[in-house]
Amino acid sequence: MVQILSAKSGNNWTTNDLTAFNITVEPRDPISFFGSPLPNTTVDPILLNNLQRPPGAISKDNRLFFRYLADILRFPLGPQGDSVIDDFTAFLLSMLDYDEPERVVHQHLEIGFLMCGEMCYTGTSPDEVEPQLIAGAIAAFYDNNRRRRQIGIPTMPSKVFASIVICGTIPIFYKIPITQELVDAISYAQRPSNQIVVDKLVPPMPCWHNCTAEGMTSLENRRIIIQCLEAFKQVRVLKWSFEGIIWN
Repeated sequence: MVQILSAKSGNNWTTNDLTAFNITVEPRDPISFFGSPLPNTTVDPILLNNLQRPPGAISKDNRLFFRYLADILRFPLGPQGDSVIDDFTAFLLSMLDYDEPERVVHQHLEIGFLMCGEMCYTGTSPDEVEPQLIAGAIAAFYDNNRRRRQIGIPTMPSKVFASIVICGTIPIFYKIPITQELVDAISYAQRPSNQIVVDKLVPPMPCWHNCTAEGMTSLENRRIIIQCLEAFKQVRVLKWSFEGIIWN
């Protein structure tokens, strides 16, 4: 028998909560995740062919890319390093037009959801990031429908949220289906009868054992990661994109 746990904030969710609410995460390859092979990247070749900023004049986006990447290497792990990674991630998403059309990239946006009859809020911590990410998608779905009811438009019975976890400079991609049945079950501390299957994609980089240390400082990793990011733009909607959550 699976124990339904007590109310807790999203940053305290663990794999036990996923098990309790019948949620599982399944790894996928790029074709099964995106439905097609990775596309050719459209970014400036300067970013793909230079480990560091090349000499001479370059565009603002290219300059900021190399500067943020250099800052990540300069700052140690911990709160300061995490802040730099957050800055780089927000910049990278904007550079790749994740904020188009009519979207916005938020940092540290907290939203609430009902769990076991109590209002809980999202957040992040270094532990068990997948459950926290899924809790964030649940909160986005809950808040989305709450706002829809407020302005008198129909609520959504289900939605797939496209979400990303950043490990250093490596994004890991998720498609998180959320249903009203799941949200209701969480609200009343019940186990839903239908299982939720979350799709997960780790970029198919060579020599994965070195990837976490190298990240996007490796040109081959960088190309594959940017290809994945460009393909992922077609998987709407990013969970932290406020307008996208409500309207798409």
